[in-house]
Amino acid sequence: MKRKMIVSIAQLTGGQRERILAAAERHGFEALFLDREEDARQALDGAEILFSQSAALARHAPSLRWQCTPSAGVDHFLAPGTFAGPEVLLSNSSGAYGVTIAEHVIMVTLEILRRQQDYTEITARREWRRDLPVRSIRGSRILMMGTGDIGQEAALRLRAFSPASLLGLNRSGRNPAQRFDRILLPEDLEKVLPETDLLILSLPDTPETRGVLDQKRLALLPDGAVIVNVGRGSAIHQGALEKELRAGRLSAALDVFEKEPLPQQDPMWDCPNLLLTPHVAGNMTLPYTLERIVELFLEDFENYCAGRPLCRAVNPQKGY
Repeated sequence: MKRKMIVSIAQLTGGQRERILAAAERHGFEALFLDREEDARQALDGAEILFSQSAALARHAPSLRWQCTPSAGVDHFLAPGTFAGPEVLLSNSSGAYGVTIAEHVIMVTLEILRRQQDYTEITARREWRRDLPVRSIRGSRILMMGTGDIGQEAALRLRAFSPASLLGLNRSGRNPAQRFDRILLPEDLEKVLPETDLLILSLPDTPETRGVLDQKRLALLPDGAVIVNVGRGSAIHQGALEKELRAGRLSAALDVFEKEPLPQQDPMWDCPNLLLTPHVAGNMTLPYTLERIVELFLEDFENYCAGRPLCRAVNPQKGY
């Protein structure tokens, strides 16, 4: 009798489904492609592998042994009682989103520095105005909080703009691929914030990162500093940031928020000096990202079948 794998990712192309099916059959698995969560839930009996973003499915799969999520963030899988059975392996798709999120970082940074929002309003009024002062990434002092796949890809692109400095901050002290001028530890954060023109956050949601950018630390940033958050909204005290933005002291590009979807009455919707996007920096709308997700899953599927450690296994204690 074949072992069962359920794949519930509606965005997959026909070719990607065929590759997963071929790999499954090669290792004695039956792969069921059930795009709707309600259909997948009806087929969970005996499912050993789930390739899905849904924590609700995992809770109703007593035979589950490996849960792979196509997302990089896994906070929705870490709550007690998420898995019906004991000792379920959890892996993510970290390594698939660096390119698309790095491009988003460059886009929103340039939009803010080059005053694109202001010029959009000006041209919407059919006015011809060319005198707004702009700024450059060149010569900027940049701090990247988070130096994983996203941080490294963003650093690679930012380097081409010749910043004055490009620093990374992580817990390990390692400088991955030597992408950064220098690596700082969390205890160095308050020292470097007053010397930061562009602060980019690509942090996961963990107890250590929640509220890391609070009112006190926001106040340490120099006037005119720009914040870009493409990690998790929990990293920034949203109310404190709103006050800084409305005062005109800071600017920000936020793709993530403390509560998502952002409630319609939330004051951030009309907050000045804010470029707001609805958590689109790293979703699966870029074909390259989706292709990488499938490649990474198939790589770890081979590891799983061979009894080897998964390359993207999540450490529940660390939260990533």
